[in-house]
Amino acid sequence: MKISKSSHHKKIAGDFGEYLVLYWLSKYGFECVHVDYTGIDIIAKNPHSKELMGISVKSRTRIEGTESSSLSIRNTHFEKVKKACETFNCVPYFAFIIDGKDKIYCYVVSMEHLRKSYRSGKRVFSWKMGTAYLSRYAQDSEIMRVEFDYKTINW
Repeated sequence: MKISKSSHHKKIAGDFGEYLVLYWLSKYGFECVHVDYTGIDIIAKNPHSKELMGISVKSRTRIEGTESSSLSIRNTHFEKVKKACETFNCVPYFAFIIDGKDKIYCYVVSMEHLRKSYRSGKRVFSWKMGTAYLSRYAQDSEIMRVEFDYKTINW
């Protein structure tokens, strides 16, 4: 079935991603709040480390045939996240939500680890979604991740 996204899909996908991360964190004991602040979308306290996290959530949907496309972020966004986290005295994090053909991938990673371990281009950082990168993320103990398999039955 050919998928044609609604005209408001980008906003809906962004909201969905933010609330999915909130739900996931809350389920595992993180105290968290959704914020509307330039650079970050969530502030969360890790119940294990007591670290206060400022999280920028980036969500993308992929149609069949584009599942391995990267999620790109302008490098200028890293400075916005850093400034927001300085304001609230929290550690900068990113959450990536990628909705593929039949799976939703959710990753949460500190900005420090992201910048240290995954290369960036001059203008854009790309969170790659190819098979080799999916395996690399799965083996990286500093990336929190969850995957949801789903099946559209009749639409």
